[in-house]
Amino acid sequence: MGESGSFTVEVPAGSIAGERAGNGSPALVLHGGPGLSDYTESLARELGDVLETIRYQQRGQEPTTVGEPYTVEAHVEDAVAVLDGLGIERAWVVGHSWGGHLAMHLAAARADRLLGLIVIDPLGAVPDGGEKELEENLTSRLPPETAERVNALDAELLAGRGGEADITEMMRLVWPFYFADPEAAPAMPPFRSSVSVYSQTWESIRSHFAAGTLVSGLSRFTRPALFVHGADSPISPARSDESASLIPGARVEIVSGAGHFPWLERPGSVATPVRELL
Repeated sequence: MGESGSFTVEVPAGSIAGERAGNGSPALVLHGGPGLSDYTESLARELGDVLETIRYQQRGQEPTTVGEPYTVEAHVEDAVAVLDGLGIERAWVVGHSWGGHLAMHLAAARADRLLGLIVIDPLGAVPDGGEKELEENLTSRLPPETAERVNALDAELLAGRGGEADITEMMRLVWPFYFADPEAAPAMPPFRSSVSVYSQTWESIRSHFAAGTLVSGLSRFTRPALFVHGADSPISPARSDESASLIPGARVEIVSGAGHFPWLERPGSVATPVRELL
């Protein structure tokens, strides 16, 4: 196990800041978004007795100081830079949502640095990864005028317009509906956000969908892979099934009674299959 606590990794474009905790094999923990601040502390706690978790703030948000470009390739380079900076040759990678999609890109591009892949309720690998169904499933549960407002906000943000307050408003409106039981949803964490990271990273994601990067690249990943997906997530579990089918021997665990954040709704639902995998 490495030394627990905060760390900073220096790279040519600035620095990447993160936290290290837990016991076991090292594991990068990649938060979702894109463009949000890290919210994975509770996930790291759940995994802390089976993995040494290394979570970091992705580029575009303080305390990390690295900025543009906001591309899939740059995010992959940052993940490798964290491993290099901490002197870690190989690690598990654990990703949630967009972070799960990024984890798959890391597996496709830099399998030599991974012990294995753990993907939680991801944007899938097969175009469009569930993007459209996520939008439809979330907005279908909202009153029509609220759904109209959410869709208008998202269109502006994807075009690179608007500001942090607009992302916060959109997230506040849809947050409860990421969960199997919206009325029991926990309070939304105090996300910080970046419109430029959101819009530019999505542009890069879509370009990789068009190129079939993951569809071709994941078939060459031969290390262990686990997908954990909430049965009631607004991203269908079929997206994890599709993604896992690209990786030889990958397992899929569907968590009943859980939505997009299974470890919050069903504590232990991520750690249990990870423990079995290890």
